[in-house]
Amino acid sequence: MTGSLLFVAIILLAGAIICVSIAKRLGLSSVLGYLIAGVVIGPYMLGIIGEEGQDIMHIAEFGVVIMLFLIGLEIEPKNFWNMRKTILGMGGVQVSVTMLLSYFLFTSFDYEPKVALVLSMAVALSSTAIVLQTIKEKGLMNTTSGAAAFSILLFQDIVVIFMIGSIPLLASSNAAAIPTNNHNGHVNLLDGLPMELQTLAIILSVIFIIVAGRYLIVPMLRKVVNSGVRELLIAAAFLIVFGISFVMEYVGLSPALGAFLGGVVLSNSEFKHELESTLEPFKNLMLGLFFIAVGASVNFIVIANSPLTIAGILIAVIFIKALVLFMVGLLFKLKIDQNLLLTFNLSQVGEFAFVLLSFAFQSSILGQEQLDIMLVVTALTMGITPIIGMVNEYLILPRIGTKESVKRPMDEHTKSEKIILVGFGQFGSTIGRFLKSHDIETTILDHDSNRVDYLRKLGFEVYYGDATRMGLLESAGIAEAKFLICAIDNPAAALQISKQVKEKYPHVELMVRARNRYDAYDFINLGIKNIYRENLETSLTLASDVLTKVGFEKETLKKQVENFIKYDEESIRRLAGEPKGDENYIVKKREEYKQQVASLKEDFKRGKIE
Repeated sequence: MTGSLLFVAIILLAGAIICVSIAKRLGLSSVLGYLIAGVVIGPYMLGIIGEEGQDIMHIAEFGVVIMLFLIGLEIEPKNFWNMRKTILGMGGVQVSVTMLLSYFLFTSFDYEPKVALVLSMAVALSSTAIVLQTIKEKGLMNTTSGAAAFSILLFQDIVVIFMIGSIPLLASSNAAAIPTNNHNGHVNLLDGLPMELQTLAIILSVIFIIVAGRYLIVPMLRKVVNSGVRELLIAAAFLIVFGISFVMEYVGLSPALGAFLGGVVLSNSEFKHELESTLEPFKNLMLGLFFIAVGASVNFIVIANSPLTIAGILIAVIFIKALVLFMVGLLFKLKIDQNLLLTFNLSQVGEFAFVLLSFAFQSSILGQEQLDIMLVVTALTMGITPIIGMVNEYLILPRIGTKESVKRPMDEHTKSEKIILVGFGQFGSTIGRFLKSHDIETTILDHDSNRVDYLRKLGFEVYYGDATRMGLLESAGIAEAKFLICAIDNPAAALQISKQVKEKYPHVELMVRARNRYDAYDFINLGIKNIYRENLETSLTLASDVLTKVGFEKETLKKQVENFIKYDEESIRRLAGEPKGDENYIVKKREEYKQQVASLKEDFKRGKIE
């Protein structure tokens, strides 16, 4: 029974639901709930997950892979360049100083220099999964500490590529000739290669992902969306992540690194927001599974065998990381409360340490005991992080300053502008071009992939996707948007979008296109004020041109066009609540027409007298 995959899945889901629900009820982070669930159902308590939790760790790591892919999608080159000072400054100082102090720490524990160097690399990394999940739950993304944390994590995610690439160079010459200790049972390209060829293979794999992303993946996505089958796009999204991950794993590197690079390559493509909205739900579920696996990997046997060593390293690592992070905050002039949030949020060792340490073990740099101890220390620091955050939030911050979020004054990294324009056909493109001519940038969404490709060649920032899916609008930044302009030529879809946005994001001001007065009735009844009927002004312009040609004055007609629009808008608002098609509606509509004509005639006579 306990060996059944379905039974294990039931236990994992039940453990997550119970522990996370309890954690949230107590005001704790969901990450802590997942970690506790992993410890409880892991091999050293209930023993359900399996030997040291390794039977789900490889599946769970896919959550980190998806997360890094989505982070890569957010890192557009222009935004990366705008953030270069904080990324290189804060991230560079944090990683280099942490590595230096950690190196001295491990040499004091009598570790060999190359072992100490590898361990110091691992210690310098923080958990992107835990930190981003935590600051998102706490609403800290748009604060100074949130921006600083994102910059440091981004630098770490990039520099870990070079760290892993340096592992073969640190391996002893005889280790390169020895078959890799690949305890996962996977054969990789680096097995048995000389050190210099291993490094070359790593560099070539990175180049391959960059080239394939631009010249293979984007054209493939265009073919897929032209099929019009929604399921194929979901399959294509997973194929991209699976494929890139496989290439990196085959080379012997972390699949998450390849996914991150793939995301960066695709960040400027028209499919950015569609990929985000497709993968986001799967990412959250898989990340929860990853945290459970981390909790299950806490090896209590190793702790029992070396309690003092593990306790000493654990305390020293957290102290070193916290000290360096606090000094970085002071160096970059963060206020004390924001600095403490940054310090305690990033004081753990991250998930990439699992990858780095395992690779070093496979390369015969680390011994089994050293690997076991550091894996336990890594898992424990991740488990302690939410607790440290609670101590800071409830005991320290109230005594030293405000807990209010301080809007970040540093380089902005936003994934959307304040205006979202849905639909870029003839109607929408006119709006977009007029806004752009006044330097008003918009995030533009359209469901026609051919039109998206064509418009991007013309210089417009247009993204492919079905805007009736709330996930796509959220990826495009609807939560931070001020206006949503719905210019699509589909009344039912426009109404669906309007209902969803009005219900979930009432702060967004809706401005919608209506093909006729009957569409306008639906929007009025929904409570939307800004309705723009298609061809109304154009029709009136034509009519006024005819009147001009038969002798009427242009200025008078211009005023009459304005009056006509005003009276007609008032009329449809009065008629919006009437049942359409019955005799009563027809009578009222006829009366409205008569009154409108009478008012216009009166305005015209008054204008002539004046």
